[in-house]
Amino acid sequence: MLVLLTDRPDRSIGLSQLLEQIAPCRVLTPQSRAAELGEAPLGLVADVDLLQPLAARSLRSLMATLGGAGTPLVCLMRTMGERSMAEARGLGAGLCLPGSTPARTVAQAVLAHLRPTATVEAVVARGANQAGNVITGLLDIARTGGPVDAATVDEGLAPVLTAVEVGGLERWLATVRSYDDATYQHCLLVTGLAATFAIDLGFSERDRQQLVRAALVHDVGKARIPLAVLNKPGRLTPEETEVMRTHAAVGHQILVKAGGFDETTLSVVRHHHEALDGSGYPDGLAGSQISDPVRLATICDIYAALVESRPYRAPMPSAQAIDILLGMTTKLDIPLVHAFARTVSGT
Repeated sequence: MLVLLTDRPDRSIGLSQLLEQIAPCRVLTPQSRAAELGEAPLGLVADVDLLQPLAARSLRSLMATLGGAGTPLVCLMRTMGERSMAEARGLGAGLCLPGSTPARTVAQAVLAHLRPTATVEAVVARGANQAGNVITGLLDIARTGGPVDAATVDEGLAPVLTAVEVGGLERWLATVRSYDDATYQHCLLVTGLAATFAIDLGFSERDRQQLVRAALVHDVGKARIPLAVLNKPGRLTPEETEVMRTHAAVGHQILVKAGGFDETTLSVVRHHHEALDGSGYPDGLAGSQISDPVRLATICDIYAALVESRPYRAPMPSAQAIDILLGMTTKLDIPLVHAFARTVSGT
């Protein structure tokens, strides 16, 4: 458990949700009693004005109850002045950050104080499970013709981004490869790859979330593909391939009917099998008709298909998969492929 002591309830919701990706988070106010905790937390985040007597007394009492310096403490400071800093240090703060620090940065700083491998593995597993639950729910609803909820999909975005930021791509891939269902595993692989690619390319938080959202739902149309085709253990016949290829347009129709999905997501769902030379499907788009987000998602999608486990072949080594992508000179954005190669190699 983590504890967030805050006198800013308007900010506490977003920060506590990100801290929840690390461990269950209990939110307290200066008026709360430490005895309410019931157990010693892994760490404490203090988002209070230490120059206010009530806030300072509350934090001092809380730290004394928790055993003082034994509990990692991160303070979000209203001012970085000498008095405030002395108060924070006197309470045992291991890190003092400006109060305006983005919530995700605060969560990462907290994790840095709890860096044991077991904690990192737990964050990655939690992120994969939460994203997996979103995908499973999405496919189940789409399969039965029920209404798809865009807000529910968005619940999977922060867990994925936190997991790959904290644990790295290799941990994400290793975790996801433990799942048996091919569609489920593929969607999680593509989502983790898209998240890591967006982070490495320096995307804004909004653009990272947009690409992850598109990756999460990119294969929603497969919910309407007959299971005999979708789960066939061997290679598909030409007729079965044509059936499988309908999933892109069908997925687009599902999300348009549902409403609430942005144009980038809709475009990725419909066009992630298009190619720059016009040989793709379902619309035969070419060149500048294919947007950058679609180009990014397509690279992630093809790479994932190559490196994931299939009943009829072993996972392909990463270097071999990259070589195949680099050889697709007429179909893929090769400068982007080079950037993606640096992402998956960790450089």
